[in-house]
Amino acid sequence: MKNFKDSGIEWLGEIPEHWEIKPLKAVFNQRNEQNTNLKLHTILSLIKDIGVVPYEEKGNIGNKSKEDLQSYKIARINDLVLNKMNAVIGSLGVSAYNGLVSPIYLVFYINSPKYLMSYYSYLFQIKNVQKFLKIYAYGIMEIRESIDYLDFKKMSLPVPPPKEQEQIANFLDEKCEKIKNFIEKKEKLINLLKEQKQVLINETITKGLDKNVNFKDSGIEYLGEIPEHWEIRKLKYIISDKLTYGANETAELSIKEYPRYIRITDFDENGFLKNDTFKSLPLEIAKNFLLNEGDILFARSGATVGKTFHFKNYQGMACYAGYLIKASINQKIALSDYIFYYTKSYYYIQWKELILNKATIENIGADKYSELKISLPPLKEQEQITNFLDEKCEKIDLLIEKTEKQIKLIKEYKTTLINQAVCGRINL
Repeated sequence: MKNFKDSGIEWLGEIPEHWEIKPLKAVFNQRNEQNTNLKLHTILSLIKDIGVVPYEEKGNIGNKSKEDLQSYKIARINDLVLNKMNAVIGSLGVSAYNGLVSPIYLVFYINSPKYLMSYYSYLFQIKNVQKFLKIYAYGIMEIRESIDYLDFKKMSLPVPPPKEQEQIANFLDEKCEKIKNFIEKKEKLINLLKEQKQVLINETITKGLDKNVNFKDSGIEYLGEIPEHWEIRKLKYIISDKLTYGANETAELSIKEYPRYIRITDFDENGFLKNDTFKSLPLEIAKNFLLNEGDILFARSGATVGKTFHFKNYQGMACYAGYLIKASINQKIALSDYIFYYTKSYYYIQWKELILNKATIENIGADKYSELKISLPPLKEQEQITNFLDEKCEKIDLLIEKTEKQIKLIKEYKTTLINQAVCGRINL
């Protein structure tokens, strides 16, 4: 049974009685080597929760001149690297490579064999270290909070006996490797479930539910064959009004009584609204851009071009932003649920890529969306297909959600485990 004492350090709390406390400068020296001889060319980047790795994997120097490279600092394997411009948000890690880091980084190395980087690399992962850094940080809160070397040196560190440092590091290596493997398996499962969902949508949205019907050539290369009794209709012929652009207004208000202002960033890859990005517009501005049940929004430019959102079952009024295009589906011809599923199919993605390959910029305007060709079954069959997909996709989405929660919980467990181990609160 260990006896504990107050460390005297607010962020650290109690530590085993036989552990020491030393200033950071007693454990680490600052490395201030510059790349004056230009022998190193691999530029390293600090990635949160991963550490210091080659920039863009290959570590290409890109357009960096010799002068740029000379101003860069050398970081060596097992060096502690701190991005002093983003210190408070966890930009602190250990390098797994010999390479170069930007001048905005601070680089440190262990100055004695009594101290093991394998232990301290875990210590610097705990949240309380970030709390300490925040005390001395300056700049714009939560965006870019910096810290100076002189302030970073004020940190005091726990120093277990070398044997315990090694035991703690080995224990955490083993546990974290198991957690990593667990997470990788769960992430593979999520990818498989997403693929399964995609295949299901692709197959059903172009072939229907009855595989015994006769098929015909759709006349569209990327679409292939469709049931003989289906039609190919352009989007402009299945909407009740022309495609319209949204409001060109800045998102400044968050008044719940006003119509919600829906932007591209407000809905996820599945087309669901996010709860934490609510913005609104006054009714006098929003009234010309209000959404009706079943409307589909298409993103028209940038990295999200082609992304879609189905306005359905929303409690209250909503309008939409200028980088979105509204399609109001004529329910006598097509079901908006069916059209929305079509926009989640591989064939829609193929159409989008075909349009973009012909364009000089990533932009699909209303004129191009209106020409989108859709495989369209009779209304009754559309209803059967959407009911089938609703049921199947909901089950898959629930499995994905459950798996994502498992990953979140194991990550929280890992954080707690590291915190307890590096502070000597686990019997090894």
